[in-house]
Amino acid sequence: MVRIKTNVYSHKRKKRALKEAKGQFGDRSKRYKEAIKSLIGSRQYAYFDRKKKKSEYRSLWIIRLNAACRESGITYSRFVSGLKAAQITLDRKVLAELAVTEPEIFNQLIEQAKKLKPKVAVKKTVTKA
Repeated sequence: MVRIKTNVYSHKRKKRALKEAKGQFGDRSKRYKEAIKSLIGSRQYAYFDRKKKKSEYRSLWIIRLNAACRESGITYSRFVSGLKAAQITLDRKVLAELAVTEPEIFNQLIEQAKKLKPKVAVKKTVTKA
């Protein structure tokens, strides 16, 4: 049997790794072992940050909704609970988009939420005689 040498494939593998690590500092972009270590870390960050991006967008939508709601005199939490009571099932992404691009439609939603907002419990203060 003919012996297959791996030089071509190992060069190809190393070249691919170094190409991917291009632009990193120092030996991370020049030496294969350092490039591999660096790529492992960068791929982990890329994976976790793809997950983190979703929660960052959600918090951005909530901030936008809260600002738009407070302009109309209602808090975000009362707005959301009013929408649930009115059985309006729009997600926060769509609501935030409506608040920015279609304020008149968003104000109609706020009015619906204000009509059906739940009763807020009032604390009773007990005075000692």
